[in-house]
Amino acid sequence: MSHKLNIIVQLIFLALFTVLIATGRVQIWVGLFLLGVVLSFFLGRIYCGWLCPINTVMNAVTAVKKKLGIKKQRIPKVLTGSWIRYLVLILFISVFAFSMITGRTIPVLPILFAMGVILTFFFPEELWHRYICPYGTILSLSSKTAKLNMTINQEKCNSCGICKKVCQADSIQIIDKAYSIKNNNCLVCLDCATSCPQKVISYQT
Repeated sequence: MSHKLNIIVQLIFLALFTVLIATGRVQIWVGLFLLGVVLSFFLGRIYCGWLCPINTVMNAVTAVKKKLGIKKQRIPKVLTGSWIRYLVLILFISVFAFSMITGRTIPVLPILFAMGVILTFFFPEELWHRYICPYGTILSLSSKTAKLNMTINQEKCNSCGICKKVCQADSIQIIDKAYSIKNNNCLVCLDCATSCPQKVISYQT
């Protein structure tokens, strides 16, 4: 997989998301997400890194912040507790179920989209990916058994730390001075593989 292909696919699905929201056919996007959940059992969180429109715009916001020299704010510890992500997930499911049962239209997806983008103006992307996004919480559970994952060849890795710096979801971990990827947090966005000067990161079984 190439990084350029990743960007092209992201833009295509961002355009599709915009059209579906504008035309009131949100159920089609829900179907795409459910497909992403099924695929995550085998391919990891490719929905997050390739299809998610929130992530696509968040990437653009982060790029603009870097060009303008805007520093990231530290993520408040209160927002990194596991109870936060599950509370948001419960609220998300409850609101969605209420909308389905009552037939009332509640703009859940646009609200989540706005939340992710706004938070990225102030905090690192990992706040959304790891601690708040209900989609990410679901996919972090379903992708634990994924057959394909981003993998670091530790024998050839020189521990330069570049992969950890560019990781959107802070999924790079250091254990006994060795770098590895916590795959259920990984977005399969390819940023680590593209940035690695040693070219020791790949998507494989």
